[in-house]
Amino acid sequence: MAVSVDCVIFGWEDETLKVLLLPSLEPEHQGCWMLPGDTVMPAETLEAAAWRVLSPHEGLSGLDLEQVHAFGTMHRSPVGSLVSVAYYSLVNAAHAPFDNPLRWFPLKRLPPLLPYHKDILDACYRRLQHKVIDRPIGMDLLPDKFSLRTLQHLYETILDVKLDRRNFRKKFFNMDILIDLNEEEDSVPHRPARLYRFDAGKYDQRTKRPSVFNKCNQNTLKRAFRLVWLNEKSPKMPFLS
Repeated sequence: MAVSVDCVIFGWEDETLKVLLLPSLEPEHQGCWMLPGDTVMPAETLEAAAWRVLSPHEGLSGLDLEQVHAFGTMHRSPVGSLVSVAYYSLVNAAHAPFDNPLRWFPLKRLPPLLPYHKDILDACYRRLQHKVIDRPIGMDLLPDKFSLRTLQHLYETILDVKLDRRNFRKKFFNMDILIDLNEEEDSVPHRPARLYRFDAGKYDQRTKRPSVFNKCNQNTLKRAFRLVWLNEKSPKMPFLS
């Protein structure tokens, strides 16, 4: 049985969530796209294999890779069954431009994927959504100065749901990770919004707290999402307290 790694790299650019893909290398799946990945070499760790896959590509060095799940399927390699271990990360796609063969695709408008890669992508997307419930994001994705409208759009796009404006702002102010710059947007077609910046030290402390969801099942996570973000009574969680 062979072991491989597949890397799901999400990117945020132009207020759109994207994923990094390359053309399929399998003759029987010409015209499909696939996730960056490769077979793990002898005496190579899983994480080292993931870094080997990504390191040749400028803009993907130093990523915060997280292992998600192992997938087993038959007929994926000439030697028979193959176990694939998935890793994922979220980056600022504007800092990692690609054209050929790697390309960014909007998550909502994906080309045909290898069937088993669709399962891997779906699992990693769910993990990203869980992380958004559990931890703050945005430090490396948004401009240095941003509005709460921009921050909320980032969360709504990843969670794929409309969030209550007042509840969202209240929760972020309670986290105490934003610095009010006493500035407003300029040259915008709508009412100028106040601008903020992340407090790097407090943001870093929040992201390093142990996850409260690592061992939760899907139903628990869905309930946590409703409680945390959908204008319902919030539970006491490290991310929000």
